[in-house]
Amino acid sequence: MEILSENTCFGGIQGVYSHKSTACKCDMTFGLFLPPQAKTQRVPVLWYLSGLTCTHENAMTKAGAQGWAALHGIALVFPDTSPRGKGVADSDNYTLGQGAGFYVNATQDPWKPHFQMWDYIASELPALLMAEFPLIEDLQAITGHSMGGHGALTLAMNLPDQYKSVSAFAPIANPSTSDWGSEQLSAYLGDNKDNWAAHDSTFLMRDKGHPGHVLIDQGASDPFLNLLQPEKLSEAIAAKRQQGTFRMQAGYDHSYYFVASFMEDHIGFHAQALLGE
Repeated sequence: MEILSENTCFGGIQGVYSHKSTACKCDMTFGLFLPPQAKTQRVPVLWYLSGLTCTHENAMTKAGAQGWAALHGIALVFPDTSPRGKGVADSDNYTLGQGAGFYVNATQDPWKPHFQMWDYIASELPALLMAEFPLIEDLQAITGHSMGGHGALTLAMNLPDQYKSVSAFAPIANPSTSDWGSEQLSAYLGDNKDNWAAHDSTFLMRDKGHPGHVLIDQGASDPFLNLLQPEKLSEAIAAKRQQGTFRMQAGYDHSYYFVASFMEDHIGFHAQALLGE
């Protein structure tokens, strides 16, 4: 692992690191914020998964999360959204390829050799972090925005023992039936839609749900509402009788202004699940 940068931030350290990924077969970069409490003890960790076109840096610099994480003593992980670099498949379509990994393990060429983002986020990167930093393996939570909200929800519902809590900002809620999802899931996983269900939060909510409370915020003025389809996830939450909070926020769009506006709520929500606050 290589240290790319480390900066003092709210009494803690905001670092950026690079390492050779076995899952993605390329160098991967991630951000990690360690709160000041990590200087003397191990701390819980909240994963933040970013959306289409993003790198590790977008949320790290725009979400306004570090101050609230420092207040509660929670580490933040900002992974990249896909493998990158020479020899890694890409597309002219910004919703596919580099910057658009959709947090799945690709089974189709040309994506299969590198696009193993599920294994990277769920297994490889957590193992690295727990070995190298003062984090508590049994106290993990996950959140994300847009494509990252999709990833957070699908990971949490498939791996409920790994994530104590889950939240999302404007998630791609029903990718199997959306232009932000169906084309990408077909490219990565093939045309058999049965293989898509494990990566569709609406289907997963109807089938599994999550043992904890679920928090979702959606901007009511989001220009991508027809692609995100939040109403389908909301209906699934009600049908499952899932303990959860789904909020349509009047006037808010899809930007990081929206994310930053409700970050305090989301980190407080996860602090309650992780620390009982």
